[in-house]
Amino acid sequence: MVNVTHQGSCHCGRVRFEVDAPARIAALDCNCSICRMSGFLHLIVPASRFRLLAGAEHLSEYSFNSGAARHRFCKVCGIKAFYIPRSNPDGVDVNVRCLDCATIEQVEVSLFDDAQREAGSAAIAHLSRDPSN
Repeated sequence: MVNVTHQGSCHCGRVRFEVDAPARIAALDCNCSICRMSGFLHLIVPASRFRLLAGAEHLSEYSFNSGAARHRFCKVCGIKAFYIPRSNPDGVDVNVRCLDCATIEQVEVSLFDDAQREAGSAAIAHLSRDPSN
């Protein structure tokens, strides 16, 4: 599967990033409380495939429960365009809804059931591994 470089941002555009991922995105829709309430659509990639281009100074961080996930959001517009997920702490989880549409051919969405978190996390552990390492 060949990767393309997707660009994305928060709503106000102060936080901008790019991520190398397939043009045909396999996204996860998690039903946990924070993902359900914020409408986050997950694209998990190795940290090496994510680059913050602008706006680090506009990011704030929120943690809850175990504190393992590092939820980052724009202090200006409130949008969480990416974060460090509890399930894949060595990767970055990008909100597909924050990507520019120009490089996306297709988005296929699968459910991630938070009620089955351990099994689900084990099934997606490979997403944050860089195959070149």
